[in-house]
Amino acid sequence: MERLIELFVATILNHNIALVYILGMCPLIAISTSVKNAKSMGIAVVIVVTLTGIINYPIYLLLKQTETTSLALLVFIITIAATVQILELLMEKFVPKMYNAFGIFLPLITVNCVVLAVSLFFVTREYTFSETAVFSFGSSLGWMLAIVLIAGLREKMAKHADVPRGLKGKGIVFVLLGILALAFIGLTGLASI
Repeated sequence: MERLIELFVATILNHNIALVYILGMCPLIAISTSVKNAKSMGIAVVIVVTLTGIINYPIYLLLKQTETTSLALLVFIITIAATVQILELLMEKFVPKMYNAFGIFLPLITVNCVVLAVSLFFVTREYTFSETAVFSFGSSLGWMLAIVLIAGLREKMAKHADVPRGLKGKGIVFVLLGILALAFIGLTGLASI
């Protein structure tokens, strides 16, 4: 249990998938224009990453048993796309309000490299099922934390900061990401993966 808690803390803080491993930058930069958008995308990523990590684990075990692990990447991509599609259909049918709130964010997750990276990480690190579930959930929460932090900083800077013309827009986002990455990397040693 202690190992799972340490893994969970590490995935959110000092092994943050966005700020330490620099994954999922395209949607993070593009969608962090407002905290509302960031939260919506973050929630969608948490759901999809956690589900696909949990689904891909037994699939990988089956591939390992049949000695076809070379197909893992392809199978993981198909699983991710199918999970997003099924989730989208279920939400449209049973929770249309939430489905409408997510809008374009849900289909965009299919191409977010964080989703695939989490599945590849649990394979290379040889996690157990419980470690995979915790890693998937924690990593997606870490990504959500990063996008909400960036969105909050962008909103505050738009109101209160005089950003130089050459850094306005995405330029300042890269500066903010660099500063946040340094801060999160500074937590190294807090917990290990």
